[in-house]
Amino acid sequence: MRIVGGIYKRRIITYPDDASHIRPTKDRIREAIFSALGDLSNYRGLDLYSGSGAMGIEGLSRGCSFMTFVDMNKIAIETTKKNLSSLKIDNAEVLFMKDIEAINKFVNDKRVFDIVFLDPPYKLGKYEEIIDLLLKNNLISEHGIIVIESDHDVIIDNLLYKERRDYKYGEIKVAIIWR
Repeated sequence: MRIVGGIYKRRIITYPDDASHIRPTKDRIREAIFSALGDLSNYRGLDLYSGSGAMGIEGLSRGCSFMTFVDMNKIAIETTKKNLSSLKIDNAEVLFMKDIEAINKFVNDKRVFDIVFLDPPYKLGKYEEIIDLLLKNNLISEHGIIVIESDHDVIIDNLLYKERRDYKYGEIKVAIIWR
C-alpha cells in the first residue's frame, strides 16, 4: 500500500499480515476521496478506527497540521505507529482506546477537529451514533468535514450539514459531509 498524494506521495505504508480485522482503504479510493476534499492545509484531523493509519497519514501528506489516530485494536495501533515512524511523522498522536472513551477524552480536553475519517468495522454499525456524538459535543469545527466509509448508505439528518456528496466504489460507499 502506498500514499497517493502530497509530501509522502509514493511512500510505502504497511498493514498487518494478519489483517482479517483491518480493512485498509484501497489506493484508488483514497485518491478519489482526497481529490474531492481539496486543500486540507492546517486542518486538525481525527482518524477514528484508524486501522493501518492510511487515511490519517494521507491527510498529513496533503497538508493537515496534526492528526489523532484512535483504534481499540492493538495490532492496528502498532501498525499505525510503525507507519508514522517509517515516514518520520511527529505531528500526530496515537491512542489505544475505544471510540466512546476517545470521544469523552476529546470533550474533556475541549478538542475540535476540522476533518474526521470515520471507517469503523462494518459490522459495528455505529456510524449515526458516533456522528451524533461528534456533532452534539462540538468536536467538529464550523467548517469541518466528516468522511464516512461503509458498506451501506449512512442516513444522517440533513439539517446537521450544508453539503453532502456520496460516492460508490464497488461494494464500498463513501459519504463526505461538510458542516
